[in-house]
Amino acid sequence: MSERLLVLVRHGQSEWNLKNLFTGWKDVDLTDTGVSEARAAGKKLKARNLIFDRAFTSDLKRAQRTLSLILEEMGQGSVPVTRNLALNERDYGDLVGMNKDDARKKWGDEQVLQWRRSYDIAPPGGESLKDTVARALPYYVQEILPAVLRGERTIISAHGNSLRALVMVLERLTPEGILKRELATGVPIVYRLNADATVADKADLAA
Repeated sequence: MSERLLVLVRHGQSEWNLKNLFTGWKDVDLTDTGVSEARAAGKKLKARNLIFDRAFTSDLKRAQRTLSLILEEMGQGSVPVTRNLALNERDYGDLVGMNKDDARKKWGDEQVLQWRRSYDIAPPGGESLKDTVARALPYYVQEILPAVLRGERTIISAHGNSLRALVMVLERLTPEGILKRELATGVPIVYRLNADATVADKADLAA
């Protein structure tokens, strides 16, 4: 049996991250910094001699390009990649494209903070983190986890909120606990799982 390896990576900095805009499902590309972050992630994973059998990503190009750059840097460009919108970022609805400072001026600091940091309160026309968990988690359980448990070494390149849905389950965090958990852009988190899908070992490759 091969090791039960699962690596999560939030995409590198996007053009709208840089501009402090709510991005959601808007299909924006990486900045030069984001490209560098993705390549650096590939170098860190290669330095650990990790080899992947499967890769999953969202339907958005910032995550897809991050994955492509990581695998290219590792010399593993032939790894099969599955794309699915279940791994897309949280949909921010009416906030998409709006500067976060402008949103605070329009709705007030407390309301915007509630939309961004509550577990189950959605912005107008958008998703709460609870909604994002409700679509990302079944996909993980049905499509990704079985591959990992079969010993297929797997990497997921996705988004801050869709990955927090997976982290919530992997690390057994409460809704309150996951709200405090931030995922940096382009930083791989390496998990090794037990046969019962619990985490045996975790390494955050931030440094």
